[in-house]
Formats: sequence, C-alpha cells, structure tokens
Amino acid sequence: MTQHFLAEWQGYCPICGKETTFRAENDWFRDHLLCTSCEGGSIPRERATMDVLEREYPLWRKARIHESSPVFRGVSSRLLRECPGYLPTYFFPGVTLGAIHNKFRCEDIENQTFADESFDIVITQDVMEHIFDPERAYREIWRTLRPGSLYIHTTPMNKGMVTSKRCAERLSDGSVRHLTEPSYHGNAIDEGGSLVTFLWGYDLPDLIARWAPFDVEVHRFNCASKGIVAECSEVIVCKKLGLPARFPLARRIAANIAKLPELLRLS
Repeated sequence: MTQHFLAEWQGYCPICGKETTFRAENDWFRDHLLCTSCEGGSIPRERATMDVLEREYPLWRKARIHESSPVFRGVSSRLLRECPGYLPTYFFPGVTLGAIHNKFRCEDIENQTFADESFDIVITQDVMEHIFDPERAYREIWRTLRPGSLYIHTTPMNKGMVTSKRCAERLSDGSVRHLTEPSYHGNAIDEGGSLVTFLWGYDLPDLIARWAPFDVEVHRFNCASKGIVAECSEVIVCKKLGLPARFPLARRIAANIAKLPELLRLS
C-alpha cells in the first residue's frame, strides 16, 4: 500500500550532504519536515544551523566548539563525528558544575566553569527559551568565546510578537513563579521536559546586543531546496569582535591601523 505524505519533495541536505527526499506527515514543519537520508532524520532548524555554520565558519572541523544541551541527531551528531574539538555539555541538577556525569560534563549555561576565551564557536539549539536569566547566559557565552568567534543558535522568535514576554521566573529561594500557563518542550535528559521561560519576539536581537557586546545577525530562510521551510527557522549569529590571540601579528597590525587617524592628525 502506497503511503501518502502531507508534503514531499527532492532536495539537498546541508547536514548529510546528500541528494535526498524531504518529507512531512504533519503540517508543523518545524518539527516534522524530515530529511530521509539523515540518520534519525533532521529537521529544518537543524539544517539551517548547519547551513549557517558552513558559511560563517567553514573551518569548523578544526575549531573548539561548545554545544549546550544537544540532541544527538542532525548537526550535533555530525559535530561529534567530524570535529575533534567538539564538547557537548548538559546541566544535571545536583551535580557539581564542571564534573563529568553520565559521560558528559555538567555545565550551567548561566554560570559556566570554563575559562575566558575557551571556544571558537558556541552552539545552542532551542535552549534560550528555557533560560531564567538570559542576560547572564549571553554574557557567559560572550566571556567563553575567543575574539573573532561566534555564538550560533536557534530559539523560536514568535510570529507577530514585537516584544518578548517572560513566562516564568526563578525566585530567591529557588522556587519558580509561573507568569503564564506552564508549557514544556522536550528535553534530552529529562522526561519531564523543559519549562518555557520566555516567548521571544522580534526584539530579541536588540536585547542580546544590550546584554552583551555582540554584533548580532539573524538569518531567515524559505529554502525548499535545502528543506528549510518552517516557521521559527531563524538562526541567530552573535559575533564577538576582535582577532584571536593565536594571531598576534594580525592583532598588532589591526591595532596600528586603528591608530592611523590619530597619527595623521599629529603629523
């Protein structure tokens, strides 16, 4: 018996690198438009993340990459296979930060134990809508990135929302106060799911730039040929300005160029 799908077409997947069939049985393409060639399937936001990573940092295989709270399919599986410097972490309540638990390092994205300028790239996929203190999280990510490096992430930016909305807050005693009806998304290490703490609107790039000294870009897609057709498929790229410490000559040249206007005025 022939199975009929809601949507099906041919294209090229940025993750598996194959000519493939994109297929959906559900009209919420964001979670259900699968690449049939990727192991375990991949979904639009994952393909968008890989597409942006390839364009923004083509030498990613040689980079030091931190990904917080990965789901091991799509981008995360490829990074694990092909990037020796890839480090996935999870937050395990009750476990000492920085310790290894169930083969993974325990890290709280709002309070990381990594040294300053530890990474070339930080990636999160649908994490920032579950953070209680996003300002602190973005500042911590900025701190752990080397100059000239990138934070690449997805998080739903809700259609029609100009102003972001907080849904829950953490009180001083550690308890949670819900400001809206509680909503939960899937969690790779907790069957109870992850509480949605923010509904992000189109002011998110402005908020990020206010919280940390990033340059912020938003990549939006309607790219059927790569299977990136879905609501909330934006990929946000935060750039930490400056040249990495491993290029000292380039940094000195850049510093001298910056001094040229002053030198010309004095001559």
